[in-house]
Amino acid sequence: MALCHLGLLRPLLCQSLVRLARYPLVATTRVSAPLLCHHTTHFPTTCTRLYATKKAKAKAKGQPAKVNINSALVEDIISLDEVKGDMAAVLDTLKDDFTRNLSIRTSAGALDHIVVTTKDGKFPLNQLGQISMKSPQLIVVNMTSFPEATAAATRALRESSMKLNPEVDGTIIGVPIPKVTREHRENLAKLAKQLSNKAKDSLRKVRSNAVVQVKRAKEGHSEDTIRLIEKQLQQMADNMAADIDKQLAAKTKELLG
Repeated sequence: MALCHLGLLRPLLCQSLVRLARYPLVATTRVSAPLLCHHTTHFPTTCTRLYATKKAKAKAKGQPAKVNINSALVEDIISLDEVKGDMAAVLDTLKDDFTRNLSIRTSAGALDHIVVTTKDGKFPLNQLGQISMKSPQLIVVNMTSFPEATAAATRALRESSMKLNPEVDGTIIGVPIPKVTREHRENLAKLAKQLSNKAKDSLRKVRSNAVVQVKRAKEGHSEDTIRLIEKQLQQMADNMAADIDKQLAAKTKELLG
């Protein structure tokens, strides 16, 4: 009786095999031809078709492959650690500029960074005069130790990015602190943007100088090696530019509230 049923199923099995032969599936497991005999019956192994999702494809397409070169292996071409240090210095300078020039909190130290140009050279204001807070709205700079630099210090305060209007009384410079208005905050935010753009220009210059150095060492090294180093430099610059954007976003949020 079982053999009779097997005989009835045999044409259907043959049709299935012909269909599989005409339209093979992608990424299938190997299918062995079934052996039809009176004692055993073999069926094709289950086939699975694998596809990447649209989200995975988009993610892979939008993110270039990361490069991670061992700096010791290319130090005869360029010092990647030194380039990384130069790029980090750009970010540190930006942070310092943000702290000194874009603070909405008033303190005597807010004027320390102002550079005074005299006939003997350039000096920080706090090296020429004693800076103190007389009131929350007034900073006083005592120029008694270097009275000859009073005019230069006054000029430096007036020409600073802080938009100050100093008043001179002998060797005493009074610096009224402008009220923090919405307009003042917006101007500081614009200045933050300008400083971040300047930092990115410096970053591009560091990268450009490094690429020039790599190209000079092109002889004696494969094109693939040079290309990988250039890609590594671009990746380093992109990462640092992203950090600059983060610093700008945080400072803008702080200024505008």
